[in-house]
Amino acid sequence: MTDYRGEQVLIIGLGLTGLSCIDFFRRRGVTPRVMDTRFTPPGLEKLPAEIPRYLGELNKQWLFDATLIITSPGIPLSHPDLTAAAAAGIAIIGDIELFIREAKAPIVAITGSNGKSTVTRMVQEMIARTNRQVGVGGNIGLPALMLLHPPRELYVLELSSFQLETTHSLKAAAATILNISEDHMNRYPFGLQQYREAKLGIYDNAEICVVNTDDALTLPTGGYDMRCIGFSCSEGSDYSLSQREEQTWLMAQEKVLLNCAEMGVVGRHNYVNALAALALTDAIGIDRTASLAGLRQFRGLTHRFELIHERYGVRWINDSKATNVSSTAAAINATKVVGTLHLLMGGDGKSADFTPLKSWLQSEKVQLYCFGQDRKKLSSLCSNNTTCTEKLEHAMQIIASRVKRGDLVLLSPGCASLDQFANFEMRGEMFTRLARELG
Repeated sequence: MTDYRGEQVLIIGLGLTGLSCIDFFRRRGVTPRVMDTRFTPPGLEKLPAEIPRYLGELNKQWLFDATLIITSPGIPLSHPDLTAAAAAGIAIIGDIELFIREAKAPIVAITGSNGKSTVTRMVQEMIARTNRQVGVGGNIGLPALMLLHPPRELYVLELSSFQLETTHSLKAAAATILNISEDHMNRYPFGLQQYREAKLGIYDNAEICVVNTDDALTLPTGGYDMRCIGFSCSEGSDYSLSQREEQTWLMAQEKVLLNCAEMGVVGRHNYVNALAALALTDAIGIDRTASLAGLRQFRGLTHRFELIHERYGVRWINDSKATNVSSTAAAINATKVVGTLHLLMGGDGKSADFTPLKSWLQSEKVQLYCFGQDRKKLSSLCSNNTTCTEKLEHAMQIIASRVKRGDLVLLSPGCASLDQFANFEMRGEMFTRLARELG
């Protein structure tokens, strides 16, 4: 256990993660200072009275008084005040780094532009069949520090690029980058390579690297090495999909394991997710029978290509978690529709390039509905069959007046939600409520 007594600790960012950091240090006899750029951040009412706090902006004096800064993933390290603090030799880390220094059990670490939450929950479901005590958190569910008490036998962490930027001691038993595509380009001014470099940190000192051999960007810096296990949507990799008798099968080391029709999720992207999950659980010694049983039981996650309403021959699918271009492309590719696809896109595009979607939207069977901050940029993708509205609810009212039997309505925004919603969950919940009311 690291001794932090004598450190002048500053925590930037409150919320559940900030509160978990405060609890962590108080258990170790340290009273940290807390700062948040918001005047009324979530969790403020739970902040113990004796904890010094500074709200509404960053306090430069507090920054330079600190010897250790724990920063929220929401604050970029490129912020001038943090850059100055780092230049002055002040250590800046995140809550994941604190967790890793304390955790005694093996860690499975998962990142990627798309699918990381699904794979994390798949792995959790697979391990659960062995009755081992597993802690799951990070960028999903509980903050990592809340998993330390009681201690677990295994940890499964979903990690974002932002979290990896402030993590330096990770030595995962198995780590994966599922895929890399443009995302958060407003946070990475030097482009895709800068974003990729943040992701690549997950492989540092990992015992086994599970890589997507269909995506060269997921390979470690030195290339495919002795630590690597590959997965692919086509045969030839360690873990692969195989098409046999018009059925899709999961394979490992050229051995057929599972008919994808037996799984509780659909779509080629989910079958590839299952390959990654299998590779990870095999890597840490989970019994294959338990892993396959977990895949059969897994029913997917809310807001991830979720069929939430079906009536009068019209299906409504909530894919609000699709916050970047590649996730929307995957959703469209997984969609099977007899009639018209009514596609809802919109929000904050995070400076992304939407043109890769253009080819998907040229079909006469696709009607595009654009809403939110970047609606005009999105509407330029398709000169025909496009409707622009300010709000999601307005677009859905128009859709409800147009849908016919055999049509499918898909919310797959390709954008972040923060221009109009607190998070993607609230956006998905509004879509779900309106689908059931209007449909």
